[in-house]
Amino acid sequence: MAIRNAKEFGQAIRDRRKKLGYTQTELAEACDVGIMFISQLEGGKPTAQLEKAIRVVNRVGLDLDLRERG
Repeated sequence: MAIRNAKEFGQAIRDRRKKLGYTQTELAEACDVGIMFISQLEGGKPTAQLEKAIRVVNRVGLDLDLRERG
């Protein structure tokens, strides 16, 4: 799936979290971030901190793959 903006990124995280059966609180605790961060990340807030966002992506079992467009 190509992610073009923060909103699509957040939706992908939310969908995966729900598929895994995590609450926002459980995910926040597992990633050592605040629940407000998870909420803002899933809501598509464009100023979310990249390091924390990558931690969440890894925790929910997704790969973040950057590649050149062809």
